[in-house]
Amino acid sequence: MKRIILSLCISALLFSCSSDNDAPTPITQVDNYYALNEGNSWVYKNYKRNNQTQNYDDTGVVDSVLIIAIEEINQKKYYKFRTRTTGNENNITYCNPNGEKFELLRDSIGYLVTDSGSIKYVNNDYTERTISINSWGVIYAKLVSNLVNISTESGAFNCSDMEVYARDSNHLSTPGLDHYYYADGVGLVFDTSSFVSDDKHMIERRLDSHVIQ
Repeated sequence: MKRIILSLCISALLFSCSSDNDAPTPITQVDNYYALNEGNSWVYKNYKRNNQTQNYDDTGVVDSVLIIAIEEINQKKYYKFRTRTTGNENNITYCNPNGEKFELLRDSIGYLVTDSGSIKYVNNDYTERTISINSWGVIYAKLVSNLVNISTESGAFNCSDMEVYARDSNHLSTPGLDHYYYADGVGLVFDTSSFVSDDKHMIERRLDSHVIQ
């Protein structure tokens, strides 16, 4: 079964922007919520759930992220992210494969969007959105109104929390639930990857260090 069917975690959120007049007051932001500056860098470590202890053990997989350039596309400025992954010789499910990948992102009034127009994150819209429609059900995303304190090896951060979850073909909620935590002026701090059928996430990725200019 394809990864998108098994997991709530996808790299690009393919849905349209919307707004809600009854939504909570948007999170207070600095001028650069997603820390989009050339030269900014983040290092993440990946941890896998141990089914015997229920602890999350270090997999040895490391994602090193760096904004390496700025590109202009259709008169809009995008930041080029390079993610270099090491330590995944065993091809652990939900961890990035070894090697490099690149992504172009920009901040569009609180929406972190790719050069193809898909939404990766949103920090000021609390409406539920459809991410993908599958034969077995539908995957959704929704920003939680309250900030969450997240502690990682890189420090403690007040984060916005975007939940990703699914409902089956009968519109019943499935057990799986993922979280994407972003901190104002820092960017991604913590995220999880889950099977739709499992109420405990399989992989969590934690910010280990970062340099913000």
